Amino acid sequence: MTPPPKPREFFIQVVTKAGKTFRPSDWAERLAGVMSQFRPGGAQPGRTLSYSPYCVPRVIDGVKCVIVNEALREIEPMAWDFVMNFARDNALQVVEACLLPDPPLAPVAAPPAPLPKTANG
Repeated sequence: MTPPPKPREFFIQVVTKAGKTFRPSDWAERLAGVMSQFRPGGAQPGRTLSYSPYCVPRVIDGVKCVIVNEALREIEPMAWDFVMNFARDNALQVVEACLLPDPPLAPVAAPPAPLPKTANG
């Protein structure tokens, strides 16, 4: 049996299609904050604000963006439309991609063992 395809992610970048930086500078956090209620199990009354796993702000290679998981479209189509229309209305660059986990760090090699002492030295 073939596993279901992994939901796609869309990166809404701080840069407009004209190459200008979008303002205000905290737009990514604001947008993700508005979307925070859309999460597995729904909004949690009385809990502190945390971002939805379907819409999170990030800085990738020095570029501020909001990563929107396509699963949001199935959970709440109007929320999906709101986020994607925000990007379109503000002429923001949107890139379809997949955020990969960081590769594991290479093990640190042990220092070489000291050479055995010989009779001459």
